[in-house]
Amino acid sequence: MIAPDGGQIGEKDIDEARWLAAQLGLDLVEVAPDARPPVVRMMDYGKYKYDQSVKAREARKNQTRTVIKEVQFRPKIGKSDFEVKRKRVVKFLRQGDKVKCTMRFRGREVAHPELGREILQRLHESVEDYAEIEAMPRLDGRNMTMVLAPAKDMPAEDPSEADDDEFDIDDSADSSDTPDATTTEVETSLETEMEDHTVDPEAGEDDETPDEQ
Repeated sequence: MIAPDGGQIGEKDIDEARWLAAQLGLDLVEVAPDARPPVVRMMDYGKYKYDQSVKAREARKNQTRTVIKEVQFRPKIGKSDFEVKRKRVVKFLRQGDKVKCTMRFRGREVAHPELGREILQRLHESVEDYAEIEAMPRLDGRNMTMVLAPAKDMPAEDPSEADDDEFDIDDSADSSDTPDATTTEVETSLETEMEDHTVDPEAGEDDETPDEQ
């Protein structure tokens, strides 16, 4: 038998243990039923359950929710469009989110996966101060994916990051040189708790066009 303060009282007859708990206005709770003899403790069971629920609520409040952001690329992406995407990746990493980088192949582009792999590797090299590779580039159907996780010791700021207005520049500025790079790229936020895909306003309607064979 255990006292309310955790002290050992010793072995007691069950009736005597109940009498002692009743004298203190406490409950007699069995805490180790498989022990021989079973172990009981005197406590305020209602207060104990309340304290446990408070601790569980605080633990849930302090839990870190894992969020995965997705940024999509095309093999024909232009230099300026690549830089915009790179800044987005850095932004998500600095927010503590993982980033799924997806290279989308269309038509005969899938016959040259090395082009997409080269772009993803160049992306990682450009953000290696902020990211660690969690999953290497891997081809799955017409998509090649690479997952980046935030680095433990990342710089406080991105030296090449411009102000917010410059960060949100219109991709269409260079679209004449790289028509596929701006009209087919979509940025999607993927949360592990729900499958809610948000389409980037920068993306056009070409993504819904069937692949040309």
